[in-house]
Amino acid sequence: MRIEELPTPALVVDLDALDANIARMGAAWPGTKLRPHAKAFKSTALAQRLAGAGHTAFCAATVRELAGLAAAGLGTDLLLANECVDRGRLKALVDHVPDARVTVAVDSPETIEAAAAAGVREVLVDVDVGMPRCGCRPDDAGRLADLARSAGLGVRGVMGYEGHLMTEDVDQAGKVEEAMAVLLDAHDAVGGDVVSGGGTGTWKKNHWVTELQAGSFTLMDTHYEAAGVGFAKALSLLLTVVSVNGTGGWAAADGGLKALGMDHGNSTIDGATVWYHADEHTVFSMDDGAALPRVGDRVGVWPAHVDPTVSQHEQLWVHQAGEVVDCWPIDLRGW
Repeated sequence: MRIEELPTPALVVDLDALDANIARMGAAWPGTKLRPHAKAFKSTALAQRLAGAGHTAFCAATVRELAGLAAAGLGTDLLLANECVDRGRLKALVDHVPDARVTVAVDSPETIEAAAAAGVREVLVDVDVGMPRCGCRPDDAGRLADLARSAGLGVRGVMGYEGHLMTEDVDQAGKVEEAMAVLLDAHDAVGGDVVSGGGTGTWKKNHWVTELQAGSFTLMDTHYEAAGVGFAKALSLLLTVVSVNGTGGWAAADGGLKALGMDHGNSTIDGATVWYHADEHTVFSMDDGAALPRVGDRVGVWPAHVDPTVSQHEQLWVHQAGEVVDCWPIDLRGW
């Protein structure tokens, strides 16, 4: 089957581009020095491809993602890189995958208590390194590590996400170094072997973490492309043109806000200008006087943000040179 025969909207993955992205990242961060972040792609089939390249440790943002990875036989070393105070959900995870190695991020007495009560065995102390989200004060990391150990938890080390610097265009390297200096100071107080952090946007600049939490590099999006991170766009949304207005000079295709992550702005279409996304439509015009497509023609849309785009679909259609070679369920979606 050719991708042009797929029902639309359809998320399609260029397998050659994906494999090239995995190979490029793996050359810099081999084996378990890379901890792929499953929140970006939400598919255990894609995770299996990463594991086949030697990247057998994963992190995730939700308990469901972690449980799905473990159930798929990918439980060698799993990190919930997010705080959770839902003891019931954490306990269900631990009970369901007793043979998996599960580590949970903690940044407060409450998250430590929840992890211990749920039977979690190991934690990382999450440290605020400049992004206003989760993470403890750096000078509180040692106290929290002691508290975790007193609760019977093994403390593997620290994590800190410099997410505010992923697309920084002014002295990114210097600012990453400053953020990691904060994390390393906290690590001195916490102990352990792990310093976890980083992402697709800082993969070339973060030389201080022992493992890189990157996920978007696999499929990529136009937001990271504009930042020049150096990976190929492997994911596109295939749509069908359903209406053409020759007088007004626009066309409408059959996927919009409900099929795309929009927090980083409009998607793009090669050779065209996207006017806007409506609930079920993408409206666009052609550049440089090119002819409008016809009703029934297919058009490829490049998402601006891969993570929330993937989460709105049920499968990834995998192709090589336009020929569909596989269909990967997006089986880690939801909460």
